Amino acid sequence: MISISVDSQFVHKVWNDVELSKMVDGGVPFAMGSDGGGAIGRAYGVYDEVAGVDVRGRFIIDPDGVIQGMEVLTPPVGRNVDETLRQIQAFQHVRNTKGGEVTPSGWKPGGKVLKPGIGLVGNVWKEWNPKDVYGKR
Repeated sequence: MISISVDSQFVHKVWNDVELSKMVDGGVPFAMGSDGGGAIGRAYGVYDEVAGVDVRGRFIIDPDGVIQGMEVLTPPVGRNVDETLRQIQAFQHVRNTKGGEVTPSGWKPGGKVLKPGIGLVGNVWKEWNPKDVYGKR
């Protein structure tokens, strides 16, 4: 896991030491990279040319370098780390089963998976119900 912003490594250090270390024991547990010129943000379509910053984007990239998931949020809206980790686990599960099992909405490790195929088309409701995950009626 890597976080990247247009801020310098010095700003990252202050942010980690002054802010994050008070919220996360030991500070941020992954590398923080600097995208000072915005090249990485431009490549991923999240660089705001007018403001000169990368907007908040999250990209889940598999071991083959393929983007499997992404989310872009404007600065006033925070991200959900638990949801990001859940999605990573879901992508890992699908990869580990070579696509033989897929994960429905809200899936968590150990939860109900689906077997993709023509028989599932129009029959997902027989195999899975969102009430089982979300508990809503």
